[in-house]
Amino acid sequence: MQVYAFVGKTGTGKSYNALKVAKSYDIKYIIDDAILINETKVVAGKSAKTEASKIASVKAAIFFYEDRRKEMIAAIKKEKIDKILLLGTSDEMVAKIAENLKLGPIQKTIYIEDIATPEKIEEARKSRNEEGKHVVPVPTFEIKKQFSGYFIDPLRMFDIYRRESSNMYEAESSEKTIIRPTYSYLGKFRISDNVIKEIITHVVGEIEGVYKVEKVFTEKYIDGMRIEMDLKIVFGKSIPEVSKNVQKATAQTIENMTGINLFGIDINIVGISRIS
Repeated sequence: MQVYAFVGKTGTGKSYNALKVAKSYDIKYIIDDAILINETKVVAGKSAKTEASKIASVKAAIFFYEDRRKEMIAAIKKEKIDKILLLGTSDEMVAKIAENLKLGPIQKTIYIEDIATPEKIEEARKSRNEEGKHVVPVPTFEIKKQFSGYFIDPLRMFDIYRRESSNMYEAESSEKTIIRPTYSYLGKFRISDNVIKEIITHVVGEIEGVYKVEKVFTEKYIDGMRIEMDLKIVFGKSIPEVSKNVQKATAQTIENMTGINLFGIDINIVGISRIS
């Protein structure tokens, strides 16, 4: 296996540029933030940014914990990887990742300064330090369950890559994800069931055909939530159509406003009323 490393200090844009570096060297697999990524798909691992503290996050990222280490070693063997790119904040960190995962020596190291201008690095630092933003180099749907309840945003990119073996260039669009980890200096936040219920009651109450939101029930899981609601609808309106509109509006609003991953939205029609 050929082992490459991509090194840069915290908040300088490593994850933001990871796919570009990987494409440039024809590398399909990346280990970033304790996650094994195959191009844009999460193959194994759980983001280190879901840890409760920064120290625990660093330990997870270097595979200090035995359960994480064993899982990743098994996944790497299963994938039969020929090239891999390790991301880290220092030469020592990527060397430790390689050692813990038994990958062998690092053959080539690329530094953030090699591919990003000082202006871009400073821009990345500002985004991290002032806004607490972290980038994960996979599409939002690939990582969303790991960050249910945190604020995440998709980030569409259009990049130009140079192949390692030639002077050929290619353009490609990709999606990354912006998240704020639990240990962010911005602090922790919790969203109570009452807030969820009030959001739903307000949004659903504005939908045409809904007479009244009677009750909202929430069932929480570690990585998301299921919602159930009792509705009265307006006489003469299509029950399937109104229900579909309610589910769509609820999913969009809850996911966009809270970042909570929804496993289902069940609707019970408990009454039909005429508009007086």
